[in-house]
Amino acid sequence: MAVKKPTVEQLKKIANDFHLDLTEDDLFSYQELMNGTLESYNRLNQLVEPRLAVDYPRTSGYRPDAEENKYNAWYWKATVKGKDSGKLAGKKIVLKDNISLAGVPMMNGSAILEGFVPDEDATIVTRILDAGGEIAGKAVCEDFCLSGGSHTSATGPVLNPHDPTRSTGGSSSGCAALVAAGEVDMAIGGDQGGSIRMPSSWSGIYGLKPTYGLVPYTGIFPIEQTIDHTGPMARSVEDVALLLEVLAGPDGLDPRQTGLEVKRYTDALVGHAEGLKVGIVKEGFGWEGLSEKDVDQKVKEAAQSLEGSGAHVEEVSIPMHLDGIHIWNGVGIEGLTALMVKDNGMGNNWKGHYSTKLLDAYGKARKVRANDYSETVKMTILLGQYMQEQYNGKYYAIAQNLSRKLKQAYDEALKEYDVLIMPTTPMKATKIPAPDAPREEVIACALEMICNTAPFNITGHPAMNVPCQKSKELPIGMMVVGRFGEDETVLQAAHAFQTLHGRVPSKA
Repeated sequence: MAVKKPTVEQLKKIANDFHLDLTEDDLFSYQELMNGTLESYNRLNQLVEPRLAVDYPRTSGYRPDAEENKYNAWYWKATVKGKDSGKLAGKKIVLKDNISLAGVPMMNGSAILEGFVPDEDATIVTRILDAGGEIAGKAVCEDFCLSGGSHTSATGPVLNPHDPTRSTGGSSSGCAALVAAGEVDMAIGGDQGGSIRMPSSWSGIYGLKPTYGLVPYTGIFPIEQTIDHTGPMARSVEDVALLLEVLAGPDGLDPRQTGLEVKRYTDALVGHAEGLKVGIVKEGFGWEGLSEKDVDQKVKEAAQSLEGSGAHVEEVSIPMHLDGIHIWNGVGIEGLTALMVKDNGMGNNWKGHYSTKLLDAYGKARKVRANDYSETVKMTILLGQYMQEQYNGKYYAIAQNLSRKLKQAYDEALKEYDVLIMPTTPMKATKIPAPDAPREEVIACALEMICNTAPFNITGHPAMNVPCQKSKELPIGMMVVGRFGEDETVLQAAHAFQTLHGRVPSKA
């Protein structure tokens, strides 16, 4: 299909948008001068671009009905079997529905993408199948993954297996519910502000946001390149570590990756915390208007209990942690408006693999279905574009500069302590808003729980939810944070706690 030459009227609009004073003659002149370059675009249409491999047969699957989908957590069921042997042989894994699985629909929680079917497998899909895992389908996620609650997906709220009136947490909501309910062994979630850890906290499972860049993001719908993470969720530390071993390592296609060393993470599961120094971060507790006393108390008790496994535990103060959420907002709001919305999820100015079928389908759909965005996405678009137009990206730049200072603050503490601990979420699972709830409630229930998790998306440190106790029959999550690139230490501390308390959660 030939690329159409721009009309003079189209060029006039572009000129006005860029504050160019051009006459009609100027515009006609530039229009003619473009002829030669447009031939390059026509030639690109004739060339065959490389695509991500699709190495294993699969069923196209189906969308399960309510009887087969108790928690509304499945988006699509399909069967993709990997090799007969390998580290993941016998394991059933579900993918968050922002991950490309060729031949299987991908909605990313939004009516805008409904009907889109990828033609490629994300890098991590191939790695799972090469390791003998079986992919069972796609789990519901929140609308464009922009919610810490489980009520924004176009397919309806995901129900918490511990109490179906409450949120599972988001945005990897379906992943958490299916793991907690025992319908799958493992899940791959995504995490830009806590979206692996928060639903793990409210659903009572283990979920690790790996060090930034350790696991390739290739073939996954992004939010903002500098905060995108993907990683494992499971009912035991052993399964989280095992899945991380399979997922980790460079693929040469993801600019987020910078050559981190890949380790045998299962070797870190020694069953004790002997010699570890644990810092309980004072500022992670007592968030005004958010923190629940039972959550704060039980996380402190859980952290202190690691002394029984050989750790030295004490309180540490990191005052800048309180500003982490503000720095995240500075990066996230404008960054996602630019990349996830205006640039159709791919943008430019980076080398790697571009999912062109996805960006084209989304780019066309959002122009006619923008009203189908969730309330959180709409608010973010309006604020992000306003900040860009009025302040020229200044505050995004300030936040990115401050991110180095925030990382340094945690790194200073991590010189003295091997891991840092605080509540994953300051509160237990909240009630799912009613279908007719006011916009203010819908947005509050989507964003109020990210204050402890979001800073580590900015800094890239590995951070893991550890289900530590229950209160009023609802799970409470303890977050363990480690040094950049030392995911194994986080896993060791989590495994020590699991061993000490026998905390392999039963199916909800």
